[in-house]
Amino acid sequence: MDVEWSGNWVAGRLGIELVGDGELRELLGLALRRNPKRAHLLVSNVLGKHVPQRPSVVHGVGHELGERVRNLLGEAEAGRAVVLGYAETATGLGHAVADGLGVAPYLHSTRRPVAGVAQAGGFEEAHSHATSHLLLPEDPDLLNAAADGSPLVLVDDEFSTGNTVLNTIRALHARYPRDRYVIVALVDMRSEADQGRLTEFAEEIGARVDLVVRARGTVRLPDGVLEKGRSLVARHDARDVGLAGDAAGELPEPSRPVPVRVALDWPAGVPDGGRHGFTPVHRAALEAALPAMGARIAGALGDARRVLVLGFEELMYAPLRLATALEESTTAEVRYSTTTRSPVLAVDDPGYAIRSRLVFPAHDDPADGPGDRYAYNVAGAGFDAVVAVVDSTADTPALHAPDGLLARLAGHTDQVLLAVVPSYVPPAASAMGVPTSADRALPTASDRAVPAASHRQEIAMLSEPLRGPAFSSYAADDVGWLLQDLSDTPLEAPTEEREEAIQSGGAHYAESLPVEYQPSPQYQELFKTALDTSAARIARAVGTVTETVLAERGPRPVLVSLARAGTPVGVLMRRWAQHRHGLDLPHYAVSIVRGRGIDANALRWLAAHHDPADVVFVDGWTGKGAITRELAAALEEFDGFNPEIAVLADPGGCVRTYGTREDFLIPSACLNSTVSGLISRTVLRSDLVGPHDFHGAKFYRELADSDVSGPFLDTVAARFDEVADAVDAEAKELLAADRAPTWEGWAAVERISEEHGIHDVNLVKPGVGETTRVLLRRVPWKILAERGAGADLDHVRLLAEQRGVPVEEVEGLPYTCVGLIHPKYTRGATGADGTAVTAR
Repeated sequence: MDVEWSGNWVAGRLGIELVGDGELRELLGLALRRNPKRAHLLVSNVLGKHVPQRPSVVHGVGHELGERVRNLLGEAEAGRAVVLGYAETATGLGHAVADGLGVAPYLHSTRRPVAGVAQAGGFEEAHSHATSHLLLPEDPDLLNAAADGSPLVLVDDEFSTGNTVLNTIRALHARYPRDRYVIVALVDMRSEADQGRLTEFAEEIGARVDLVVRARGTVRLPDGVLEKGRSLVARHDARDVGLAGDAAGELPEPSRPVPVRVALDWPAGVPDGGRHGFTPVHRAALEAALPAMGARIAGALGDARRVLVLGFEELMYAPLRLATALEESTTAEVRYSTTTRSPVLAVDDPGYAIRSRLVFPAHDDPADGPGDRYAYNVAGAGFDAVVAVVDSTADTPALHAPDGLLARLAGHTDQVLLAVVPSYVPPAASAMGVPTSADRALPTASDRAVPAASHRQEIAMLSEPLRGPAFSSYAADDVGWLLQDLSDTPLEAPTEEREEAIQSGGAHYAESLPVEYQPSPQYQELFKTALDTSAARIARAVGTVTETVLAERGPRPVLVSLARAGTPVGVLMRRWAQHRHGLDLPHYAVSIVRGRGIDANALRWLAAHHDPADVVFVDGWTGKGAITRELAAALEEFDGFNPEIAVLADPGGCVRTYGTREDFLIPSACLNSTVSGLISRTVLRSDLVGPHDFHGAKFYRELADSDVSGPFLDTVAARFDEVADAVDAEAKELLAADRAPTWEGWAAVERISEEHGIHDVNLVKPGVGETTRVLLRRVPWKILAERGAGADLDHVRLLAEQRGVPVEEVEGLPYTCVGLIHPKYTRGATGADGTAVTAR
């Protein structure tokens, strides 16, 4: 009898096509994600994550791939190889590949920080539900190939775009260079556009990169699939009940089975998995102990005929090997799968891969805070016994609570067993609770600033970066916002009210937000004209500053833009590096507040996930250099970070890394959120930002119809090829030049402040960008314009006219224009219509 493909339901409704090897549909089904970054989920039938499968099949698939890698490398190189798997989904697969190699140590990435164990690397997986990966080997030399030239074998369940794996290799190659890499995956699902990147990437890093996969194919996605997928999920959420539902309201009745513990006698000294490394010696000890452990579980199961061994998130390999041992110790039908943190829609249809879903609270005190976890295809699957396998860290009251995992399982089976594997902590960390040898070998700024254990606890409490389209209209890969979302918090106040409070000392400017300026049709037309006119000039400055950064701060800098003016520039710099060099640079946005410094929690997060020396701070332009000084002062408390800012334009002579020192119109300065991903300026207020919170900001989703963030980026990026030769020449010239800051702008601001009787440099905003901000957000007094300034000031003149602000043409300005905020402002100093006082 023909069995319906478990991808038909999604394919028929969204028009998704899965094409490739004849085996592909046997390996993969389709489901819908509850994830704003991707609509569909490729559901593996042999991975043992979402779909229960015979454990011998799951382990055998990985083992066979490992044998193929051994044959590819040859016995000598296989004996020196190190295998790296990806959390959460591929931890067990990677371990099985290492088993197939036979003599290779194994390490998998993790999303669980461990106090006392230093990070030896990390990377981001932008499309994932939880994006941050840590590498925490017990042996700090495990990844170091300098001694023996060991190949690195990277294992993931699917090779889709290649971004995650190539990003990992690039990051590790910068720290632990080697001559050979092997990428292993169950399926190669790259598009035609992505398939050529592997060869180019290998040439870029000067190493051999091979690919070993079980099957090949691709997913064809129709236009608008993300929106259609969201709509489909929303419609089915309303009727997501019964077998396809959460079972969230079901509590165990007195007649339901009470979980029974089974003693494993796990071998002493054998890690529960590869979080800190798993050596061939560990493998031999585990193999010797497995038959007895399998027999103990079989004895506890009694007459059960259909049994599920259920692992726990990253803990995939230990449950898998217990399941293979059980399979050999009993005549019962044994299946294996694990719980997950990934939210997926469940639909009880034979043409859909996720037939049912159990929901329960996290029970291992996760680093990213409490939240729901899931077990798929367990409810209604006919298991008369479930063996839940967790590590001791996860054996908590939450696991045993009335709404916990064990209670959820009890509602769908006759027997629940609990097997607990001891959580492995490297001896140095567990004995001392202080930095290990790995800490001393790879110190970070924050590790030196505070004790290692407390620092990691603080990091564990921080959120992961926000990404579009859930937060901002930028793509997820464009930028990760190290901010908290305050979109539902009323923060806006009328401009005049804010100005009075700020100047009276009653409030700081970062404690509220100005009402977002809504541009008139005439102003919008000016923006479009300005963008068309200046796109090539901006592209040239973007290229020049990026090439300077790559030359002086390479090979793979981490771009950290100062939100929000710096963020469009950071995105463009990232696109230039990708377009010209094939580099996929990490990019984050952080908050810095004049008078209060940079977000310290954001710096701690960066130090935990990247080498602080690789961080390059990015801003749009300099005025008088206040933020430049603010950043330098703030970073004095954080070792390892370079306080130099890279900017598009430096008319104030405040920095040494810039695209130009001309004061010209940057169209992203003409608007607010609608050219910056629909994100507000940042907010720092004590009742909203706690000790373990990032600074806040709002996502103005309601302004989507006015958003030009994407067109701005695309228009500038379209000119990259046109300006490439000019950029090469300018960057070469700049790198050889004396670029020491002159601080000419600061001197001019002090002079203007005194000449106009203001006596406060904070009320003098030099440059086209800063002047525009004054007109959009503050109460302006007057505008000083360099005599003869042309089209660069058309939008300034229009805004000034709309607000009744005089524009005075003067000689000898080091800037194209300067905006003066009304000094000693009160609402009584303006007319009833809110226009600024024009004479003093």
